[in-house]
This record gives sequence, C-alpha cells and structure tokens, in this order.
Amino acid sequence: MINYCNKKEDIVSVWSEVFKDTEEEILFFIDNLQHGKCIAYYLDDKVVSMLYLVDCRINNRVSRYIYAACTSKDFEGRGFITELINYASEIDSTCLCLIPANESLIDFYGQRGFNHTESIDLLEFDETDEIKEYLFEGFELDKPIVMIKE
Repeated sequence: MINYCNKKEDIVSVWSEVFKDTEEEILFFIDNLQHGKCIAYYLDDKVVSMLYLVDCRINNRVSRYIYAACTSKDFEGRGFITELINYASEIDSTCLCLIPANESLIDFYGQRGFNHTESIDLLEFDETDEIKEYLFEGFELDKPIVMIKE
C-alpha cells in the first residue's frame, strides 16, 4: 500500500539504513522542509520504501523533485520505487524530476520514463539555503543533470 508518511521514526529508519545519514541530519531535513511531502510503500504497516516530493521549478516549469528515494535492503528489487514514481505521477499533473546520484541510476530512471534532461542550473527551490544544500548533494556524477518525467 502507498500512502503519505508523516511519522518521522518511519522515515528515519529507512533513510538512515540506506544513505547512512544520522538521525539528527534526517530530522533537520524533515523539520525544515517547507514545500514537500513523503510518500511511502507500506508492507504490514511498516515503511519499506519511500521518497520525498519537493516542490520546484525546472526551466521555469512547476515540477516535483524526487529526493531521498530509497528501499530498505531487505526489500530491494521488488519494484517499490517504480510503484512510488507511478503513484506520484498519478496524483499530480506536474512533471517529476530528479538528479541521479550515479551512472547506473541514469539507466534506472530512464527506464521509468525520465527521458528528458536539463542542466541543474535550471532547477530552483523555494527552500532555505540549508535545505537546498541537501537537495543538491549526494551525486557522484562529474556532470550532474536533472532528469525529467513528463
């Protein structure tokens, strides 16, 4: 089942396992994000996969930025991120975008309909500078790009 997730402990549990961020760092993001929400995949009332949808503009077009997309290690490979992306596409008529962290994720997201790219210089958020730092970090690409699903 997919639903919005507001329980901080559920978000911290999956996020910290996958990305190795501290609880303090994750809670700072959750508590200070102004224009975003978390959707999660639940199995037996437990969050096993999640992602944030953050309001943004890409090339002056209203969009939702996918951030912190992750699945608990025990549940990887079951298509939960794909289902979350599809759900996000269905509930909102705006386009989705993201910055892939590495080369393998370019192929992964390309197969899920993120077929258009733009420069990260065209990506804008109405968030504090501290939150923007979170949103623009975590990628290993020499030339980061924004991938868009329309």
